[in-house]
Amino acid sequence: MTEQEIAKQFPKLEPELIQEMVKVADLKVFQEGDLLIRTGQNIRSAILVLDGLVKIYREDDQGNEFFMYYLDAGKACAISLVCALGSETSGLMAKAITKASVVSIPVQYVDEWMGKYKGWAQFALSSYRERFEELLETIDHIAFRNMDERLVFYLKRHQEKFHTNIVPISFTEIAQDLNSSREVISRLMKKLSEKGIVQLHRSQIEIIDLQRALS
Repeated sequence: MTEQEIAKQFPKLEPELIQEMVKVADLKVFQEGDLLIRTGQNIRSAILVLDGLVKIYREDDQGNEFFMYYLDAGKACAISLVCALGSETSGLMAKAITKASVVSIPVQYVDEWMGKYKGWAQFALSSYRERFEELLETIDHIAFRNMDERLVFYLKRHQEKFHTNIVPISFTEIAQDLNSSREVISRLMKKLSEKGIVQLHRSQIEIIDLQRALS
């Protein structure tokens, strides 16, 4: 982990802060499918994504998953920031969707830098706001949208985060993320396919024209 790598993904942080970050933070590399944070885990460090993609979700007692949002390069896990500052346990899960490199900052520096570096305080507040807005968007779709609209929203998020029209996710995985059943997702996908919005392949979904479903 170099100062240049951090500065590239977090350009608004002060050079002095980045120098200190290189000295005290750890670089951790997670493979696809690895868990970064578990429900109930004591959070002793804040996590910043340097490279890759991380999924934040909630899991119930039966192991059912509910998708919340993605974190890509240049983003911070707001849950880790909040829990680190309060020495609290996590209520969410974080999983690497691709190979991911993260900067792990010990809890004492998370608090210390708030008063020492304006760039860090602004970055932390911006992370809280962005994640809160994403949560509100997710809640809005749960409360006010039908499952077919939620599915289109889910595909749109995937398209934006992965920068690709290919979605290599099974219907079962989508159903888990949307707290639905595979049968419902399969039926809705077939409808989207018949309308020419997506094309279904054996092991992936190809997005053709989501805008037709959003308009």
